Amino acid sequence: MVLVLAIGDLHVPYRAPDLPAKFKSMLVPGKIQHIICTGNLCIKEVHDYLKNLCPSLHITRGEYDEDARYPETKTLTIGQFKLGLCHGHQVVPWGDLDSLAMLQRQLDVDILVTGHTHQFKAYKHEAGVVINPGSATGAYSSITYDVNPSFVLMDIDGLRVVVYVYELIDGEVKVDKIDFKKTGTATSHSAH
Repeated sequence: MVLVLAIGDLHVPYRAPDLPAKFKSMLVPGKIQHIICTGNLCIKEVHDYLKNLCPSLHITRGEYDEDARYPETKTLTIGQFKLGLCHGHQVVPWGDLDSLAMLQRQLDVDILVTGHTHQFKAYKHEAGVVINPGSATGAYSSITYDVNPSFVLMDIDGLRVVVYVYELIDGEVKVDKIDFKKTGTATSHSAH
């Protein structure tokens, strides 16, 4: 069992002062094996905070990130799954399922994690899974006015990944679960 935190679009301090306190109390060092971040951390302090939670930190560059060393896209293998990471401002139209599926094919990944829209989404599409962890701070977005703070925890175990979505709604943390299974060595998935 490997726990992977997918987080992004924090926009600290420009659009949000910090992560919600309820999220900070849940995210403690030593529990998570990998963090994948869709970018728009904006400042080094947020990078340092995430690195303190988990040293295995993978970040792609959002259009507001100061650190130019973050790559546009990144791929990594965790267990039986190949993951692709991209902020998402490069995918036009933003958040478009067909455009994201094309990026997923280009990166040749089972799971594509992308951000930019600040809205959580997770769905099975063609031969893979597309996840947008949303904005962890609930930062303002020019795309939508309906933004709840959210992040995703993925529990990767063999050919199965369970996606837990944590969303702060009216001051309460709501958790939803999506289960994906990978069949054999092929890249087809079934959702349960």
